[in-house]
Amino acid sequence: MARRILAMLLLAGLALPGAGLPAAPAGTVDRTRDRAVDGAVQATLPPPQPTAAAAGVTPAERPPPRMAAIPAGVYRPLYKPSELNPQRHPGATAPSGEIPVAPFFLDIYPVTNADYLAFLRGNGKWQRSRIARIFADTGYLNSWAGDLEPGPQAPPERPLVNVSWFAARAYCQWRGGHLPTTAQWEHAASATETSGDGRFDPAFAQRILAWYARPMPAVPPPVGSVFRNVWGVYDLHGLVWEWVRDFNTALVSGESRGDSGLERGIYCAAGSIGAVNGNDYAAFMRYAFRSSLEASYTAASLGFRCAQGGG
Repeated sequence: MARRILAMLLLAGLALPGAGLPAAPAGTVDRTRDRAVDGAVQATLPPPQPTAAAAGVTPAERPPPRMAAIPAGVYRPLYKPSELNPQRHPGATAPSGEIPVAPFFLDIYPVTNADYLAFLRGNGKWQRSRIARIFADTGYLNSWAGDLEPGPQAPPERPLVNVSWFAARAYCQWRGGHLPTTAQWEHAASATETSGDGRFDPAFAQRILAWYARPMPAVPPPVGSVFRNVWGVYDLHGLVWEWVRDFNTALVSGESRGDSGLERGIYCAAGSIGAVNGNDYAAFMRYAFRSSLEASYTAASLGFRCAQGGG
């Protein structure tokens, strides 16, 4: 019941974790871009700037277009192995619970309405009027004017929202990639503008929390509006929430008959006990938000980006 209540609050767009995030304050990023329009819907975003901090530690392959190379690292889950179900976190073998993250590529920007329109043109079963209800709830693409018409509420260069996990996964597969795992997303998102790990940076944490506290505007800001991290990736915090491939591992036991147990000590008020960093409130929020979702859910604050490689 608690998960359902949390999901209803989050998906309703209240100023709570998952309510959506505004753009960063003016002046934090150069928003000048070259946009070339192909027809009425295609938008070309600028290529990334070379990132000196990533030199020598990125994957050997050249990043695909509009992707950045994320170096190898570790993901430190919110809870150590003793607090985690080993069936759901088999990689957490180190005493600290660190999960190794292999080098991978990640979209520089969240998927836009223009990107998704190109997908829908060749994949009609994912269009709003044709999608099977098992794959998306009734909010799917509800800000679009029509099946192949994003309209004024979904400008081409704005992040795609109101999209289900099933649809996001299908899009990434169509592009030859996949949704990033929680480990991949959190590893990439822990980077600030100057450091690969800002998890214990109070100013960075406060900035994220300030974004979480503000409601989502009716039309999200353009992609690339929020800061570019040290790996050359924009908008991981501050624009929209993002689907991850294994979002439903947060609190589910792996066997539906056992889900009544749902690690209550983690989910309830005692949740900070045993956490690796009990002051990382933003991580608790993401943990709770992901655990409230189901694969068919959609929300006006929830989009995604794609990854390639890394397992």
